[in-house]
Amino acid sequence: MTQIFALRTTANREDQVVDFIASNIKKHGLKVYAIVRPHGMRSYVFLEAETKQDAQEAFEGVPYAKSLLDSPVDYKEIEPMLEQAKAQVNIQKGDIVEIISGPFKRENAKVTRIDEQKNEVVVELLEAAVPIPITVKLDAVKVIRRDKLEEERR
Repeated sequence: MTQIFALRTTANREDQVVDFIASNIKKHGLKVYAIVRPHGMRSYVFLEAETKQDAQEAFEGVPYAKSLLDSPVDYKEIEPMLEQAKAQVNIQKGDIVEIISGPFKRENAKVTRIDEQKNEVVVELLEAAVPIPITVKLDAVKVIRRDKLEEERR
């Protein structure tokens, strides 16, 4: 049975730690099945591994990785952080979205580009006098209207 281990990292270096760990896992054939870097949570990365030893070996020699917490983390503790990712499924170019967090909160914008690898979307604010592209995280927007549906109704 797998366990989830919390790995302390240097703040704002979580993405680099994830990349190094993924490389270590492939290189050494470790039994680590998932690496979770929750959006908005700093200084921690979670590893799903068969044993604490596998988790330990996964970050050996990795810069910015500090140490594992002594005991495994219960899945229920990190589940709310995982639920967020499921909600952001269906955004397409041309969608009208509402920005739900950040400095442009409650503004409506049109999606001009989606970068799924970086988990980001480029939008242009509808209320702005001059359209300026703004890059925000996928989970910072929610679709409020689809242009294609609007065209079909006309």
